[in-house]
Amino acid sequence: MRCPWANSSEEMQSYHDNEWCKVSHDERYFFEMLTLELSQAGLSWATIIKRREGYREAFADFDVAKIAQFDDAKKAELLQNPGIIRNKLKVNATINNARLIQGMHDRNEKLSDYIWNFVDNKPIINHYSDMSELPAQTELSQTISKDLKKLGFRFVGPTIIYSFLQAVGVLNDHLDSCDFK
Repeated sequence: MRCPWANSSEEMQSYHDNEWCKVSHDERYFFEMLTLELSQAGLSWATIIKRREGYREAFADFDVAKIAQFDDAKKAELLQNPGIIRNKLKVNATINNARLIQGMHDRNEKLSDYIWNFVDNKPIINHYSDMSELPAQTELSQTISKDLKKLGFRFVGPTIIYSFLQAVGVLNDHLDSCDFK
């Protein structure tokens, strides 16, 4: 048994079975998921998963130090890349966020530690019997969203952050009936 949303394609099944709600502290993965989640805004997750390899190529395999150096010429190139969502605001947000994370790294801080501190380094395991019970956002995602915005992050609204928290395993929202809980 899988959560029903994951049955639409092999990519979605693989993401569900191997990544979604799995605890991670990997800094590159955190940035990848933040980027993919912000890219999803207004779109389906299936659309983003299909373009994931395109994102990895376009965004230097989510190497924050490299992306922090992207200039206007690179931005223009990205906006012509059919392998990603060619939205200027989303591309600019990704580069902005990389620069902020690089600043954290320069201060010997990590985005993953920053996020995990909100939950005292313990994943939240929710218990839902139906997908309709899952919220779009919570007080936690609102708090993190507000704090990230104060730090200068972009495209980090509470709904995006809720999905991001699921993606990196801070939240485990697999249905109770799911074999991958």
